[in-house]
Amino acid sequence: MAKVISTLFISADGVAEIDPDWHFPYFDENMGRAVTEDYATSDVLLIGRQTYDSFAGAWPEREAAGGEDAPFAKQLGDVRKVVVSRQPLEFTWRNSELIQGDLVEAVTALKAEPGIKGILIPGSISVVQQLLAAGLVDELRLLVHPVAARKGRRLFDDGDAPYHLAVTATEAYPTGVIRVIYAPGEAPAKAGYDDIKDQVPPGE
Repeated sequence: MAKVISTLFISADGVAEIDPDWHFPYFDENMGRAVTEDYATSDVLLIGRQTYDSFAGAWPEREAAGGEDAPFAKQLGDVRKVVVSRQPLEFTWRNSELIQGDLVEAVTALKAEPGIKGILIPGSISVVQQLLAAGLVDELRLLVHPVAARKGRRLFDDGDAPYHLAVTATEAYPTGVIRVIYAPGEAPAKAGYDDIKDQVPPGE
């Protein structure tokens, strides 16, 4: 069964709709390594329409230009890309296909497809939100920037129940960025003040 892994740049106040003004000043070789590791986990990209349009509008040209980012651009071109869109698309970027039918059903089937080791979702906030709600995200990989963006779309929207997460890895970079990898976690046992009052620091 393939893993579904979400990778996101995110601000300290939970905004995952990146603004270049607060994102790029923190991008260094450590973050580049983290992104490389994330892409190495998977052989399928699952992306929303806006993310696809952004990627397809930039990476094929970078591959053709043959610059220093051409190898990564080629990697993106070669990988299988499954796109979530309510509207039909005419693809110009190779190895791209439109997801068929209901998102949750399609991803469930994709996870079970033989030969797939991992499904990576770069960005694509709405896709991640839907799959989190359906319990289909196996890892949430966040690069938390030391900035409160204060505006933009947040990863965690309003809902009826909390998502409980287990931290599987953390790493702090000199820029102040913190890399956190979460997996789904069990809810802790219920507790109230009477259960924790012995842990409260004593008064002066």
